[in-house]
Amino acid sequence: MINLSEMRKGLMVEYEGQIYQVVESSPFRHAQRAAMVKIKLKNIRTNKNVERTMQGSEKLRQVSLERRLVQYLYREGDLCYFMDTSNFEQIPMNVSQIEEEIGYLKEGITLNMFNYKGEPVYLELPITVDLKIVETGPAFKGDTAASGGKQAKLETGLEIKVPLFIAQDDVIRLDTRTGEYLERVS
Repeated sequence: MINLSEMRKGLMVEYEGQIYQVVESSPFRHAQRAAMVKIKLKNIRTNKNVERTMQGSEKLRQVSLERRLVQYLYREGDLCYFMDTSNFEQIPMNVSQIEEEIGYLKEGITLNMFNYKGEPVYLELPITVDLKIVETGPAFKGDTAASGGKQAKLETGLEIKVPLFIAQDDVIRLDTRTGEYLERVS
């Protein structure tokens, strides 16, 4: 059990029978009242955020998750298949669990998978990924990164805004935390 006043970003906790990741935690105090904690939690199965204000003395159960290094193999219908790199076991994961991550998953990418009681519940993407542009408007000589942007569709189906000088078939690097273009990869 962990006190709410000791919460920090990234911690995994159990709340109302579900597993959540702490997104934000900020203690505060009203005049002559007990300390309170405003906490923002992300359900790792549904990706929905929950905000609660609780007593600072309340406790939540900290959850320890088993980390596995996996490689993304392929998608078939509503399932994505991953391979554990240590024992070559194939692990299916429902697409609805990884809606936010699916746009960054390219065949062969290695990432961390977290399991709770033997069931995969969470994927941790690398900070950056390199993806190829399959569709975008034409690039013109003299266009610079500071002059605006255009929409581009990537090989995984993800659509993002890129600088005007980026052309179809270019490989670009993305920040998986924000979904933003970082640079063109040579």
